[in-house]
Amino acid sequence: MHSIDFAFLDSGTGGIPYMLDLKAKSKDSRCVYLGDTANFPYGEKTVEEVTNCASEAIAKIIKHWEPKTIVVACNTISVTALDNLRKTYPDLPIVGTVPAIRLAARITKNKRIGLLATNATVNNPYCKDLEKSFASDCEVFSRGDPALVSFVEHDYFTATKEEKLLALKPAIDYFTSKDCDTIILGCTHFTHIAKDMQEAVGSKIKVIDSRDGVSNQALKVEADSDVNASIKELPADMSFFVTALRNKEDEDEYKKLCKNENIPWGGVLD
Repeated sequence: MHSIDFAFLDSGTGGIPYMLDLKAKSKDSRCVYLGDTANFPYGEKTVEEVTNCASEAIAKIIKHWEPKTIVVACNTISVTALDNLRKTYPDLPIVGTVPAIRLAARITKNKRIGLLATNATVNNPYCKDLEKSFASDCEVFSRGDPALVSFVEHDYFTATKEEKLLALKPAIDYFTSKDCDTIILGCTHFTHIAKDMQEAVGSKIKVIDSRDGVSNQALKVEADSDVNASIKELPADMSFFVTALRNKEDEDEYKKLCKNENIPWGGVLD
């Protein structure tokens, strides 16, 4: 009997919608979440920094929870460091998250696609290879938006509707000026704002992310895994932990998120 089926990792709150999506598909799966907030944001770090921070976070996850599978619910970590992480932890299945470029190329009508992500993701060669492989007949307009990532992490869950739309406006204006009919949310933080963005851009533009594909792959990998666990003291199912709190406002923000999503607040993981 495995104690923790899935441990989710992101630099902050971004991967929580991915955990919720998986749980909706597999109600018996036991999940836990770690936001590496001590090293937020990953999207402005070097390749070496991203790799080292993610590796240390995974080591912490293994030490505390010994999960059957790790889901890296972060596009930046996945396109930057996933191969290295799998080499570092060869006995532990690690599922990554990459921008839904293949899906966007399938559904776009005018072949003009927007990619909203971190600077690290939009500039990564892996992401460029995805565009060449799956969207070679499309124009992809990329926007790295660290300000929006920070807004989601620190302000979104207590913001008013007007404040949310104001934060989204620069990205929406950019993609509409390029006549994009499909927008990829290529940073997991942006899945929190998916409904707000879809409402703001209207029905003629499709807003997509990779939640469905990631949860399906994670469930497949976990079913094939034979990793054993021995942790006796377990956190509550779906608990959200962080590696650091910047200030009291951050803690209030995270507790508000947990209340909104009906998941336990785990606090700081040492």
